[in-house]
Amino acid sequence: MGTALVTGASAGLGLEFAWQLATAKHDLVLVARDEERLTRLAAQLEAAAGITVEVLPADLSDRVDVERVALRLRDDEKPVGLLVNNAGLGLNQRFIGGDLDREEAALDLMVRAVLVLSQAAAESMTKRGRGAILNVASIAALLASGTYSAHKAWVRSFTEGLAVELKSTGVTATVLCPGFVRTEFHERGDIDVSAYPEIAWLNAESVVSTALADVRRGVVISTPSLRYRTVAALARVAPRSAVRAVGRYRKAIEHSE
Repeated sequence: MGTALVTGASAGLGLEFAWQLATAKHDLVLVARDEERLTRLAAQLEAAAGITVEVLPADLSDRVDVERVALRLRDDEKPVGLLVNNAGLGLNQRFIGGDLDREEAALDLMVRAVLVLSQAAAESMTKRGRGAILNVASIAALLASGTYSAHKAWVRSFTEGLAVELKSTGVTATVLCPGFVRTEFHERGDIDVSAYPEIAWLNAESVVSTALADVRRGVVISTPSLRYRTVAALARVAPRSAVRAVGRYRKAIEHSE
């Protein structure tokens, strides 16, 4: 896979992706808003793994910043072999009466940025005849948990369509659909998850290792753990009225940056 570009790399699953890819001797391009945190991480990764790490600070809810990252993906002199679209956020608000500016920023981050960066990566990778795109969605894509579910449903459907278009090009597209993962995502989003049982939680290390293994195998939909594969199967066959009934009482969602 050569060089990997990871968005939302400063924390959560993105941080775990950075460490596992570095351990596997991939050079990295790290993207997140916090330049100081990225620079510290880059130094740690280079010292521990003996790789080259490029820091690219960007706010992916800002179209100008998204384009800077897209330009890096289009740079054929420094090719990126794996794009990990991981950046995300939890709003922890109702849509009705909620802050619309925050809703639009979340949409830009978790939908528009994925669209733009996936196209930039796919166009560059297909010219070379190799590469992989990993988009991080969520089991919430199958539920009815507000706009977060809507964003992740788009990512899941988009990635499946992208995988179809990439068939026979040497480039693959995988969508990761984890459940609850123990990272700082919920704390940073001020989301109370104290009511969720221990069995609901996955650890970031196993989620990322499963995702990367599925990317190597060309799997399109990666759902870590038997328990969440079971949840996904049930959600796909259950009446949508039942899915909506569950969603009505859920405030906390899962996953990333």
